[in-house]
Parts: sequence; structure tokens; C-alpha cells
Amino acid sequence: MNIAGGKRGRITIHDVAAAAGVSISTTSKALNDTGRMSVETRARVKRIAGEVGFRPNALARGLLSKRSFTIGLLTNDTYGRFTLPLMAGVSEALVDHGVSVFLCAIEDDPALGQIHVEAMLEKQVDGIIASGKRVDGQLPVDLSKLPVPVVYAFTEGEPGSVTFRSDDAQGARLAVEWLVRIGRRRIVHITGPDDFFSVRERAGAYHAVIGGEGVVMYGRWAEAWGHEAVERIWSGEGEKPDAIFCGNDQIARGAVDTLRERGIRVPEDVSVVGFDNWEIVAGQTRPPLTSVDMELKELGRQAGLTVLALAEGRPVEPGVRTLPCRLVVRQSCGGKSPIE
Repeated sequence: MNIAGGKRGRITIHDVAAAAGVSISTTSKALNDTGRMSVETRARVKRIAGEVGFRPNALARGLLSKRSFTIGLLTNDTYGRFTLPLMAGVSEALVDHGVSVFLCAIEDDPALGQIHVEAMLEKQVDGIIASGKRVDGQLPVDLSKLPVPVVYAFTEGEPGSVTFRSDDAQGARLAVEWLVRIGRRRIVHITGPDDFFSVRERAGAYHAVIGGEGVVMYGRWAEAWGHEAVERIWSGEGEKPDAIFCGNDQIARGAVDTLRERGIRVPEDVSVVGFDNWEIVAGQTRPPLTSVDMELKELGRQAGLTVLALAEGRPVEPGVRTLPCRLVVRQSCGGKSPIE
């Protein structure tokens, strides 16, 4: 159908109205599911709009629906380790709905956080996604009484909110069960500070798989801690582990490098598994690192669809929702992929 009479340019609501033989007001109401008209008329207007490739611009849609079609993403993860893949998922989920996402990094500064929140509200965002550096820490700004919906992802939410996080216990079970499956029996867990919720969840799952004889070494989220922990183990007495499950990929990389320096082969002598699947680290470890992927992109996708539903007035059940992790098998632990 060539409703524009051969002219070039954007198809407008005027063109759709002319092709459907109705007024611009009726066309607008039909496309936005408002107003009173027959089911047949609404369906015909929508069909013609689709056939001619009509796409309303954001300003027009905003005026019609009292929405800005923008979502704010607020985070204190200024390094972007967790927020960038999460934002990719949010954007991917919302792009087909014509919704844009803009990111505000607030570090750990309450005053800066409040400035960014006020800026978002001035831009009339339809909702806010709050994200952080850990699942049991709140952002340094109060989001509990805002006039727009707020969804939390990879940070602690307010009571009665919707919060998304990865299932740390399930991810740790994947790693340890895989090591057991490939024949490892003396598995040590080297991880971060024990005041982190994720650390306690992963350590608990580790113990649940291997029993009460496991060894957990708590320390820092740093490559240097992986190096130090391996030095402690191999400088001490007793039988050495044949596998190390690490709390993140940086710790694992430090462990792998130190084992190699000591002439211990990975994975022939010791298998190593990390957590995060941070590809810039896991892919460049030698050998490449098997790691648990927290599926942060999917976390962002779900958070994006949820804040959109809330913005559109659809009912959403509050609570914490955990998404399953995935084990990415590379050369550092030996064996074949779990799906093979």
C-alpha cells in the first residue's frame, strides 16, 4: 500500500488516518488502545498502520500516553563489571518497545545520588532500575518513596520491592559438582570476605556438596589473594588439593599463575574453577578459565521487562527473584562441557 502517493519521508499519523478513512483523533485512540470505537475499527487502524510501517516518534507517544519512554539505570558500580552486562540486557529487552535507557553512576556519594535521582525525575522517566556492586548492599540514596516504579537488580532492594539477583548457591553447586564429576576429591574453596551474602551462599553450597571436610579460605576479591592463598596451602603440611574453586575470576587467575610458577600443572595436577565468567579475565588466563556465569544480561532483561510492566500499570508480585547461573567450561579444569 502506497498511502503517501509516492512521496518520500516518514509515514505520519495523518497518512494512517487517511488510509483508514477515519479522523486523526480516532487513529490516535485506536493505536493507543484508548477511546470508544468498534473492535473492527480499532483492528483495521492497527492493521493499516502496520502495513505502511508507521512508527510514532517518542514525543508524540509521550504526549498521547503521558509517558517519556525512558528508563533510568542508577548504579554505584562505577567500574561497570556488573552494571554494563546488566544494562545490555535491559536495553535489549526494551528496544523493541521503543524505550531508551540512560545510565547514571553515583559512586558511593549520597549527595550525587540524590542529584541523579532528581535529574531522572525531571526527565520524567517511566521507571528506575537500581543496580550495585553486591547483592546485600543498598545504594546510598533513598528510592523508597519515588513517584515512579523502582526495580532492583544485583543490589539490595527496599521492603516490598521487586529484586533480581543471581542464584549464588546454585552456581557454586554447578562448579563443585562438576569438579566431583571429573574425579576431583580434594577441593579447596578460596573466596572473598565472609561478610558478603554471596560468599556465604557459595561457601554453604560448597560444603553441602563435599561434606564437612571442606576447606574455605576467606580473603579479598583480588588476584593477589589467589596468589597468597595458594602459597599458604603449598607451604603448609598435609595432602594438597587436586582442585580449587574460587569465589571470583580474579582470585582464580592469581591461583593459576602461582600454581604454574610452582611447576604444578593446570588442569593435569590441579583443576581450577572461577566465578563471574568475566571474559576479559577468564579468556586470557593460561589456560583459559572455567567459570560460573551469573547471567547478568538475562538479569537485566528481566529487570527491564518488569519495570516496563510496572510503568504500564500491570500487576507485578513483589519479592526477591533468583535467576540460575551457568557453568562455562574451558581448559582450566579438564573434562568436557556439561552439555556434551
